[in-house]
Amino acid sequence: MLSEPEHGVPPVTDSPEALHTVATQLAHGHGPVGIDTERASGIRYGNRAFLVQLKREGAGIVLIDSEALPVLSSVNAALHGVEWILHAATQDLGCLAEKGMRPDALFDTELAARLLNFERFGLASLTEEIMGVTLAKEHSAVDWSTRPLPHEWLAYAALDVEVLNHLRTELADRLHAQGKWEYARQEFDHLLSFAPPVHDEPWRRTHGLGRVKTARGLGRVRAMWALRDDLGEDRDVAPSRILPDRAMIALATESVKSDKDIKRQFSRITAEDAGEFFRVIKAADRLPDSFMPPLRNAPRVGRADRETSKQRLEHMKPVIAQIAQELDMPHDLVVTPRYVKRLAALTTVGDEGDIADFLREQGARPWQIELVARPLAKAAHAAGS
Repeated sequence: MLSEPEHGVPPVTDSPEALHTVATQLAHGHGPVGIDTERASGIRYGNRAFLVQLKREGAGIVLIDSEALPVLSSVNAALHGVEWILHAATQDLGCLAEKGMRPDALFDTELAARLLNFERFGLASLTEEIMGVTLAKEHSAVDWSTRPLPHEWLAYAALDVEVLNHLRTELADRLHAQGKWEYARQEFDHLLSFAPPVHDEPWRRTHGLGRVKTARGLGRVRAMWALRDDLGEDRDVAPSRILPDRAMIALATESVKSDKDIKRQFSRITAEDAGEFFRVIKAADRLPDSFMPPLRNAPRVGRADRETSKQRLEHMKPVIAQIAQELDMPHDLVVTPRYVKRLAALTTVGDEGDIADFLREQGARPWQIELVARPLAKAAHAAGS
């Protein structure tokens, strides 16, 4: 089991002067750069990076305290034109962009492994299977906002980038050997424009919301969610630590007569917070019906009826599954399932060209469209569309 990188754990970069030094160091390195971040999701508010790790040949490993140094544009400039190697890139790209870092090219080791149909594609699993090396993962859920960071945590963080270059080489070789490199290249290019989704009504993402069956109940959830989010941002605490989703759902569906009912649902809530949540619940209850949110988002016009959509999907899903089996990759990489579901819900599916245009508008990549447009058109025709 690897406990530390080959050349040890470098000191944490936490001053502007040290940042200038490591940026120069990275600029003078060669080849791609492995990058990872450590966040405090579920502990602190938001999804920001508290530590950024990088490794480039000729530059070694760099660990940056991105809370002390929130602007990393100098590092971004030092890596201009350099390929980034990330594992599960969508987890890191958003918080790196917040720091002023955006790649010009990237290689995602998790996505590559999925295209190659690895059964286990976590970083530790890939490292063990490809390199025969075991990575310790006991620090994956620690509070990375802690300062100073313990040496053992820094060693864990440094190891994540220590292995990325080797994995990239091995996975790229296998992608070429299996004729999947072009698929991977298009996927990696697509990730360059990734941005975390922004939801018009984020409170509707509350876990268990389907158990709330009345507009009044939804009004309570909306009010509690807004208060919880404000408190979380003010205190830099994950909102779920102030009042968990399960408690909000219970309070939306039950009688709430006092702040004691809130304390009963979540015993760790402070008396002051319980009073605040009681007040917003009662305020929501006093709103007129016209101010209540609808039970579900209004259905979009111009859609096929449910039975027609169901019949189309019954024909389309096996087609995608067959292509996935032939390519030896997961079906959700052949084409995003929600694109197929949206296609099946159209009033008129159209021919192969129409389907190709629709998938392109949705965000499907050219390799996916080339593989699935014609089979999906035949499936829709077989379903009577």
